[in-house]
Amino acid sequence: MKQNTRKVILYIAMSLDGYIASVDGDFSFLSVVDQEGEDYGYSEFHETVDTIILGRKTYDQVLSMGYELPYPDKDVFVLTQLSRQDFGKVKFYSGSISDLIAGLRNKEGKHIYCDGGAETVHRLLQEDLIDELIISVIPVLLGDGIPLFKKGFPEKRLKLIKATSYEKGLVRMHYERVGK
Repeated sequence: MKQNTRKVILYIAMSLDGYIASVDGDFSFLSVVDQEGEDYGYSEFHETVDTIILGRKTYDQVLSMGYELPYPDKDVFVLTQLSRQDFGKVKFYSGSISDLIAGLRNKEGKHIYCDGGAETVHRLLQEDLIDELIISVIPVLLGDGIPLFKKGFPEKRLKLIKATSYEKGLVRMHYERVGK
């Protein structure tokens, strides 16, 4: 039997006070760290994954802001309770998140990227399915918004792999789960 090496990795940005978006879902605060030619390690990370998981609210928010999903070469699973038609590499998934992850882990491939949002992160944490967390802290205090971590999941022990600070004040922290 092949040993499983595919990891589920949360790669996300948040404000210093722990929010991934404002109350209305806007994440324009991320632009405070925009710097030409600097992607804060995203391109390098993006090469290590071939599958993206994100929640329907995040998916809809990205589309409503005029963006296209930047993953034409990746399998994308949008977690939803609403019935929608799959297209291209985008699949709308309403089953068990544990079953989805188990099925993906049993296939050959690169790592699995959790792109948010808060509900998806919470579900993955409740089921103990996140192996690594790469969190970029943006130097802004929003005061209110959508928190990255909702209450109500089991304690997780983490080990810091690397912390990197950048000229614009962004700090990227890379953790791996300790034990299971």
